[in-house]
Amino acid sequence: MKITESRNIKYFNISNTDEAWGIVVTTVGYQSIPSNSSYPPSQHPKSHLFDPKNGRILKEYQLIYISDGKGWFESKSCKRQRVKSGTMILLFPNEWHTYEPDKETGWFEYWVGFRGEHIDKRVNKGFFSPKNPVFYLGFSSSIIRLYEDIANYALQEKSAYQQIISSIVLYILGTVYYKHRNETLNDSFAINKINEARDIMKQDAGYNYSPESIADSLGVSYSWFRKKFKQYVDVSPAQYQSNMKLLRSKELLDIMSMSITDIAYKLGFENVSQFSKFFRKKTGIPPLQYRKEGQHFKK
Repeated sequence: MKITESRNIKYFNISNTDEAWGIVVTTVGYQSIPSNSSYPPSQHPKSHLFDPKNGRILKEYQLIYISDGKGWFESKSCKRQRVKSGTMILLFPNEWHTYEPDKETGWFEYWVGFRGEHIDKRVNKGFFSPKNPVFYLGFSSSIIRLYEDIANYALQEKSAYQQIISSIVLYILGTVYYKHRNETLNDSFAINKINEARDIMKQDAGYNYSPESIADSLGVSYSWFRKKFKQYVDVSPAQYQSNMKLLRSKELLDIMSMSITDIAYKLGFENVSQFSKFFRKKTGIPPLQYRKEGQHFKK
């Protein structure tokens, strides 16, 4: 695909109300860099210009999506690597970085800059790291439409536009995380076993099976099963089963014709006392109180 010159660049004024939302968008745009042309173009503010040979440090995050062409990227925490069409790059504040399209191909890039406590928390919790800023997602028209939506809302500058465009940024981040997780956890055998186990746990009879017996019925060792399950689902099989049991208990408590004793035995508890202890630990209140409060809200 031949890349021709095209640019759309916008920067924003941000109010105290916008800041209070927890995430604000600072810039959005797209540009095509034809082959054998200089990079980056000079239309950017001084704070966002850089010489690819020397790199730069920003005070914000940026998500850069390369929809066409190829080049390279490097940062303080990430060694120099090739970038191809379909790549998303996450830039971090106060992190030296540089990137540039190949002279022979050029590239088409979309970007959005943002900052705020919501993204800071996600980075601090390990969802994103400067050590792994490059994600290959493949060509995605839906991601391109999200960038275009941000740009369109920004151009109109209607009241509260910052709240909608910053929420779109969070959606893009969620998409990146989702695609990356499922790309790295692509062991089809393990995923099939995990899905079989979850199907068992969601059935009423599944509450009576221990995670060890479920692993045995699947024909795999429990240590392997537990490791793969937690890696894919983020909780252990026992915790997942416990969560499912709690959700099912709440559903059954809404059925007034079913006694607490019947519910306890249906869920695999030895007696009502054991069920009440489990439910109180999970919710902070006993089952009977939960049922009464639920009926009160329904009136």
